Amino acid sequence: MFDPNKLRKDFPFFENVKKMQGNNLVYFDNAATTQKPRQVLDSIIQYYSKENANSHRGDYDIAHLVDDKVDKTRDLVSKFLNCDKREVVFTSGTTMSLNLIAYGYGQKFLTKDDEILISEEEHSSNILPWYEVSKKTGAKVKFIRLVDGKITLEEIKKAISSKTKLISLAQVSNVLGYKIPAKEICKFAHEKGILVSIDAAQSAPHMKIDVKDMDCDFLSFSGHKMCGPTGIGILYGKFELLNRMDSFLVGGGNNITYDTGCNVSYLYPPEKFEAGTLNLAGIYGLYAAIKYLNDIGLDNIENYEKELKDYAIKKLSSNKNIIIYNKDSETGILTFNYNGVFAQDEATYLNSKGICVRSGQHCAKLLNDYLKTPATIRASFYFYNTKQEIDQLAKVLENGGNFLDAYFN
Repeated sequence: MFDPNKLRKDFPFFENVKKMQGNNLVYFDNAATTQKPRQVLDSIIQYYSKENANSHRGDYDIAHLVDDKVDKTRDLVSKFLNCDKREVVFTSGTTMSLNLIAYGYGQKFLTKDDEILISEEEHSSNILPWYEVSKKTGAKVKFIRLVDGKITLEEIKKAISSKTKLISLAQVSNVLGYKIPAKEICKFAHEKGILVSIDAAQSAPHMKIDVKDMDCDFLSFSGHKMCGPTGIGILYGKFELLNRMDSFLVGGGNNITYDTGCNVSYLYPPEKFEAGTLNLAGIYGLYAAIKYLNDIGLDNIENYEKELKDYAIKKLSSNKNIIIYNKDSETGILTFNYNGVFAQDEATYLNSKGICVRSGQHCAKLLNDYLKTPATIRASFYFYNTKQEIDQLAKVLENGGNFLDAYFN
């Protein structure tokens, strides 16, 4: 049976913070990064303390162990996504993955007046790379209109034209938490000859993903948002697309041969995109993180987070000072403000009560005009959070709304 209190014991962070601060910290910033279980920490320590060697470089036993872990992790990710392991590229995270798509595909194949469709709710990592493509190629960036904070297939149909070549969207918004109809979007796009890139930073940690069923062309996610370490991420791409793309990073490990005449022969994907030494400790940690999530069950995680979100809506809706921007979103992201109080002041007050939330623009600065506010507060839940912690949040929000209260009450 799913037991968040039992799972929470796997995370040294909570016990260590309690020892240092003398209280139980409420961590509601999981959309920014998640805490790490012992299994992940042990795996990273295993690499550095017992198997510290480079990959695909050494002809000795411990180097072989590292090679084997890299291959096993790639295989595990391929099963996690339901794809061929040749379609799994190790990157530093979602940002690098999206930049690799923009550089390797966008700058190479898009031309003047081609169109790239994105939305106003995208993270800056899924906006700025396409701006750069636009500057360098003359392709145009267009925005899909949001309807009640959501991206709909109907609005995508209205936004495309004969010049649309690529759609790049977050599967789950990092601010409003709405899911897009990804499978339907991919089906429609492919009927029009349009490629689809999915930012799965806020979906891969929380729900099952099947790239074959979805039929997306690219998909990106980060390890640190799913109990893994920072500095490791994944780019999935259909093999034929990866094979045509360029890598923006070249050097040791991604070539077959080269000569003094500047002739180079590069490896096939995924190694083609993995020049230099990989984040091997990160790969060890990612392997452990995915195994850990698989053991819990992604369906269990998704259902429990929805339960937490619904409970939080119920608890906070009775507070007339709370403005909630995404009551009907399906995921564990709750975005709100306290009436009359600047978001970061409110976050400071919550911090004084031992509650960690995100405040500001959440790297989605184009949403300001849509939400008609310069900043919001985001509480994002994960499987180790509890309803008791939500009770604590609701109680604190009843008792104060000004950061000065943190110092004078």
